[in-house]
Amino acid sequence: MSKIKKGDLVVVISGRDKGKQGRVLEMDRDNDRLVVEGVQRVKKHTKVGQSSRGARTGGIETIEAPIHVSNVMLVDPETKKGTRVGSRSETVERDGRSRTVRVRVAKRSGKDI
Repeated sequence: MSKIKKGDLVVVISGRDKGKQGRVLEMDRDNDRLVVEGVQRVKKHTKVGQSSRGARTGGIETIEAPIHVSNVMLVDPETKKGTRVGSRSETVERDGRSRTVRVRVAKRSGKDI
């Protein structure tokens, strides 16, 4: 189970983009990989064609490639630095019923994520 989810703000801790921060755009849980906004940008060559309006499509475009989940760390909401993630169980009263909810917690500051 990954402690990072789609939409989280993460910092890259290894590789050529070390130190960059970005939001998680996609998750591939089967291969433990994720796509981070503005990180691991690569050039992709696509075949040139035409759209229905006659405009040319294709050529060389720059896209974000997936990176392994072990190369990123969640950003602490208080210190804006990388942090490990823990969890805490809370009981919540909703509609007269009590439920146990797992809350992600930043290890660096102790704040909820």
